[in-house]
Amino acid sequence: MARNIQSLERAAAMLRLLAGGERRLGLSDIAAALGLAKGTAHGILRTLQAEGFVEQDAASGRYQLGAELLRLGNSYLDVHELRARALVWTDDLARSSGEAVYLGVLHQQGVLIVHHVFRPDDSRQVLEVGAMQPLHSTALGKVLSAYDPVAHSEVTEGERKEFTARTVCDTEDFESLLALTRARGYAADVEETWEGVASVAAPIHDRHRMPVGAVGITGAVERVCRKQEPGEPGDPGELRPELIAAVRDCARAVSRDLGASRF
Repeated sequence: MARNIQSLERAAAMLRLLAGGERRLGLSDIAAALGLAKGTAHGILRTLQAEGFVEQDAASGRYQLGAELLRLGNSYLDVHELRARALVWTDDLARSSGEAVYLGVLHQQGVLIVHHVFRPDDSRQVLEVGAMQPLHSTALGKVLSAYDPVAHSEVTEGERKEFTARTVCDTEDFESLLALTRARGYAADVEETWEGVASVAAPIHDRHRMPVGAVGITGAVERVCRKQEPGEPGDPGELRPELIAAVRDCARAVSRDLGASRF
């Protein structure tokens, strides 16, 4: 049987102690409550403080929970609320579009898939909840990069890998692409990440008008893009307008359920 790591157990106990009180606690109080030597307690507190999980009051020297712990807690709640609110709408989108539907949120330097509805046919498919997608080339990632300042800084400061000949990696071109995304309210990925695959995604906002995720569909290029007749002018990778409308309607519906009044 695997053994627990004592230092992590002590850190967890320390966070629970700070969460249970209505006042800041001093080093002696924390050490005594947990049965730790002051030096041991101080070392754990310094580590938690460096990670933002604990804050120390400059005047009194006492400790309290830090903002990073609150951010993580809110992120957990937000993701679960987002998924719960999107369940019905993403099922409807999969049925109406005939394609797979993905719900993604910003995580570190990529897009974390938190919900995946299979394409409604008999084909063999693999559940991709928990998978990561790149920010700069996928439709979900470009939506987050366009609307979320944190995602934007992650994608502009990080490396943009060229997955196919159509991947946009140049900084100026990529910024223009994000501006276009904001102007039209959706993002596209036509063979920029995977050959033969196209996607369209739109942003989801909460009651504070903050971008909390993106929803989109993904499928074969010949299904997601408009069939172009020989000699017909226009972009051969043009998305079917009814699919764009369906994705945007789904994003608006989820946003409304999250309290975004504009929708």
